[in-house]
Amino acid sequence: MMDSSETQASAHSERKEDPSPSTSNTTSQEGDGPKSHKATVKRKSREPKNGKTKKQKKARVSRPARLGYTVHQGEDMLLVISSTTSQYDGSAWMPPKKGSKKKKLAKGKLKANQVKKKKAVHPKPKAKPTNNPVTKTEEDTALPQKTDYRWGQSLPEEVLINIFQMVVVQDGAVPFLCRVGRVCRLWNAAASSPVLWRKVTVGFCWIAPGRSQLPKTQKKIKETINWLAQDRFSQLRDFSLCHWTKNANYAVEVVSQFCPHLRSLTLSYCTGLTMEAFQNLGLHSRSLQSINLQYSEFQVEGLLEYLENHGTQIKQIWFTHGLKNDRLLAAITRGQCPDLELLEVNTKLDSKDCELPVCIQALQMACPKLKTFRMLNVRPLHKTMRNSADSPSGFPLLEELCIATTSYSYMTDKDLRDILFGSTKLRVLDLRGCSRITPSGLATLPCRELECLFWGQYFSSHIGSSPKKGLHMVTQKWSQTLQQLDIANQLFSEEDLEIAMSYLAQATETDTLRSLNLSGTRITPPALRSVIGQMTALSYLNLSSCRYLPRGLKRIYRGQEDIRQLLDKLE
Repeated sequence: MMDSSETQASAHSERKEDPSPSTSNTTSQEGDGPKSHKATVKRKSREPKNGKTKKQKKARVSRPARLGYTVHQGEDMLLVISSTTSQYDGSAWMPPKKGSKKKKLAKGKLKANQVKKKKAVHPKPKAKPTNNPVTKTEEDTALPQKTDYRWGQSLPEEVLINIFQMVVVQDGAVPFLCRVGRVCRLWNAAASSPVLWRKVTVGFCWIAPGRSQLPKTQKKIKETINWLAQDRFSQLRDFSLCHWTKNANYAVEVVSQFCPHLRSLTLSYCTGLTMEAFQNLGLHSRSLQSINLQYSEFQVEGLLEYLENHGTQIKQIWFTHGLKNDRLLAAITRGQCPDLELLEVNTKLDSKDCELPVCIQALQMACPKLKTFRMLNVRPLHKTMRNSADSPSGFPLLEELCIATTSYSYMTDKDLRDILFGSTKLRVLDLRGCSRITPSGLATLPCRELECLFWGQYFSSHIGSSPKKGLHMVTQKWSQTLQQLDIANQLFSEEDLEIAMSYLAQATETDTLRSLNLSGTRITPPALRSVIGQMTALSYLNLSSCRYLPRGLKRIYRGQEDIRQLLDKLE
């Protein structure tokens, strides 16, 4: 009787506690009564007190797109402006929001309780999807985001232009600007800036070397030149073509038509330039001042016609020695380029018998503003004028004279004096290969502030065996101004070299000498010690093939530290 009453009482109490039992409860009662009782107690403990139901999180409402930048309050009351698309988004310091600490603490406690309860409670079943669309939760936003590769799109266009300008100065505008312009719209706009396209050099890169151009390739080349000239070359100043055996004539015509600010035109190892190209230059390129046609084949008659009609605007001319091209020098001496400032005639180093007749007096009268006169590997044959009653004033503005050759030169002291008798502003004198020039002839020149003298003899087959004298006259005259001196393979005696070096060492107040080439000379350790000990600015010293120096010292020294170590060895 007692047992039956107790069982009824317990059953009655269970029905009060759980008025709607489930199938799980019935099974648990049959299998394991005490465990089911504990489970019910734990379920009750998780229920909120006072009968309050847990509030559900509200679904986040989609907001309009943010602006392209945000403003944060940084340290020391500074405002930080950051881009929303930058990879550094969120890195700026932000003031804490109200109640943020409490929420973080509450979240931390809640997570700790959940961890403790998870040890004893079975995992929760997955929640059923609701009908309301919910945006990303806070946990999802806290995850590390992927790297934003659009950082280049958030840079100001002016910054990109400055970056591109540094690359253009070093590597050229083409093909760099053409490639970066295909990255995105911002880079395309920056690469299209006319400031970056003022100096352009176009090489031949459409086909492999040795292959012929197909009609499709030629069409593609012409379309590319048209696009560049019309869309990029609005402020083009300097234009160069290299190794164009075809379409060079077409390129010059298009560039001259669409580039009114063109000042310099360079064609290197190009062929096919006709009279039509020079005519277009005369019609459209009114600002053209420099023409460089070195190692290129062109129609000489077209250039002569251009110089005859527009030679007054030309200030610089380069061309290569040849039977037809030599007519250009004759046209210049007739006065077709009165404002010419630079004239250079050159040829390849392996060329032989490169003699060019030139009348120096006529050239001095035709080009009184000439500042640079170069004849590289070309031996000038001096011609005299028939009517030489009016003596010219020489080249009063000449600053550089270069008559260097790889073969024998016939230039004498008188020829050099006829060229430079009025050149008091001469700074650079290059006489490499001119073995007939003497120190006394150099000492009589009117220039007082010569900075660079290149007088080395690099071909021993044309050098005599008798020693020379008088080098001290050269070093004494320009000891205060010389910055570079080259007397390689000049056979001056040991005593003469020692006296000449002593004059250089006396110029301690200015200390201007930077480069000294004594290769193949008879320089001795005492003479070398005197100049090295005083010239503290010397950074290049060539002592190769100097037979009067000890072993181990006959080499090239670069840098002041290297030269100081040589001085220690000499002492």
